[in-house]
Amino acid sequence: MSTNSAKDFFKYAKNDIPAGIVVFLVAVPLCLGIALASGAPLFSGIIAGFIGGIVVTAFSGSPLGVSGPAAGLAVIVLSAIDELASFEVFLLAVVIAGVIQIILGIVKAGIIGYYFPTSVIKGMLSGIGIIIILKQIPHALGYDVEPIRAFQQPDGQTIFSEIVYAFESLSMGAVIISVLSMIILILWEQNFIKKLKVSQVVQGPLVAVVVGIVLTLVFLGMDGMALREDQMVNIPVSDSIGGFFSQFTFPDFTQVFNKNVYIIAFTLAIVASLETLLCVEATDKLDPDKRITPTNKELFAQGIGNITAGLIGGLPITQVIVRSSANIQSGGKTKLSAFIHGILILVSAIFIPHILNLVPLSALAAILIMVGYKLAKPATFKQMYKKGISEFLPFIITILGIVFTDLLVGITMGLVTGFMYILWNNYRTPYHFREEDYKEGEPIRIELSEDVSFLNKAGIMNTLSHLPKSSKIIIDGSRVATIHPDILEMFDDFKHNAEIKGIDFEIIGFGNKNKKDIVKKFKTVVNNKVKVGQIKKQKPKSNSRPL
Repeated sequence: MSTNSAKDFFKYAKNDIPAGIVVFLVAVPLCLGIALASGAPLFSGIIAGFIGGIVVTAFSGSPLGVSGPAAGLAVIVLSAIDELASFEVFLLAVVIAGVIQIILGIVKAGIIGYYFPTSVIKGMLSGIGIIIILKQIPHALGYDVEPIRAFQQPDGQTIFSEIVYAFESLSMGAVIISVLSMIILILWEQNFIKKLKVSQVVQGPLVAVVVGIVLTLVFLGMDGMALREDQMVNIPVSDSIGGFFSQFTFPDFTQVFNKNVYIIAFTLAIVASLETLLCVEATDKLDPDKRITPTNKELFAQGIGNITAGLIGGLPITQVIVRSSANIQSGGKTKLSAFIHGILILVSAIFIPHILNLVPLSALAAILIMVGYKLAKPATFKQMYKKGISEFLPFIITILGIVFTDLLVGITMGLVTGFMYILWNNYRTPYHFREEDYKEGEPIRIELSEDVSFLNKAGIMNTLSHLPKSSKIIIDGSRVATIHPDILEMFDDFKHNAEIKGIDFEIIGFGNKNKKDIVKKFKTVVNNKVKVGQIKKQKPKSNSRPL
């Protein structure tokens, strides 16, 4: 690393180091929880955590994105391990998935992420924020008996019923820690605290974690206050460095010709890439400096990370919005914060697992609740509502889908809603014509837009079917650059039916550079029944209505 690049890397160290520590503290329990939900060894979550922080960050172009095991893949991983009947065989699928991601990056498939509308991305952020809050409330209350993996629990309970049980089983020590942590986090957002120099170096979440550890030690031996083991971070403990590395698991390459491995690998690659691209888009929107992440480079980096994770026993990796948003909210500025978080996961898992196990889950819950609130601010709902139903409906549907099902289903529901609105909009506007809008004897001019696709077919057909009999209809293609053959075929069908209704049907205005091609297509569609002379270059009249 050159001197200048080293200076740039450490330029914002005073911001990135505290942020990296906070993300590390948030990531450790998430790595363990996702491993548990995936039906994989807990240590596989730790492996994915430090590989996401070290390896992926080294190749990534994202300044604030943090990678690691993703909750959105937990269900896929769980079913994949069951189907392959071996964690080692599953690791082979992870390696192959990484290779596929590298190929996707090389062929520049990263542009896919830009086709997701802002309403869906903001819905995803808000939905994740709400899920984070709901899932962390029980931890904040000290109810850590059963991890909440989804809205619908395996025992038939839901997130809401689990929260009710949490209030019925309060742990006073955990509640005190979470409440004080919340107060600290709120105070750290106030202007009078932000003006203090110490607050620019030491971030609120870090203070909350330290206070949580101190209170945990104070409560030891106090009846009704001491925290149980299940209310603390719990990572595997090894006696030596050799013992640490002995926990690595290697893929079973004897199954390289197993077709199920490739099916699962392809599924993992596509879903992980999609989650990463959505997270990249969301993270870039949250970035105060509005930097743009090179998506193809990110896919390549994720591929390298997944190959590495699969080779030594880690869960599949994506860029993760929870960690990325925690990084941003904690003051992170560059890739250094994500790199530090990865180094800390590795070092702490080797040398100081006992200290990590002193961190109360209630303190981490308070941090995550604040992260969730910032993702799902009421102001965001108000902003999207003001943009109109076309933006608000996909936004709210995405949120509901994420909360009541899962991340990918919610995003799909939002996209389908947005697409259906586009189809409906193409059908009803601007193709609505009323007979009373026109005076008898005057021609009805329908002006086509620049691009006329098959999506416009229903709207145009509806308009033509409601035009008055014995009228003159002029289809003006002065603005047309491209037109779908289905539209031309529809015009031909209407031309034959128009004669029965006494309608004089004429097409004009295809005088642009594509005139010859359009005329040729039209002539082919109508079996040479239309003469070139019928298509004339005319200027649209002032009373024309765009179609």
